[in-house]
Amino acid sequence: MSFVAGSLAGALVMGGIYHGFSNLVQTRTAQHRADIHVLSERIANASTTIPSPSPASTRITHHPLTSLIQSKWNEEVAGLFGTAWRWEQRAVELGKKVLYGGDS
Repeated sequence: MSFVAGSLAGALVMGGIYHGFSNLVQTRTAQHRADIHVLSERIANASTTIPSPSPASTRITHHPLTSLIQSKWNEEVAGLFGTAWRWEQRAVELGKKVLYGGDS
């Protein structure tokens, strides 16, 4: 008898769980459907004229002194990197001469 009672109790619990999940999915689906409808109505009825800021090209101001300083700075940094690269190449050549001997 306890086997039958246990099986019936299990079936009843599983039925309740299934009903709960089914009801949850159904209500959430209905809410999503309503939300999507509201959003589609907002898109359909939206204004076609959207105020936007002026283009970035018109908002850029040129400062000659700043541009001059930046270009000089970039030239100096490029020169430093070029010098470091040349020193590295000389060190590699010297290392090859010391390790392998002769000219390489």
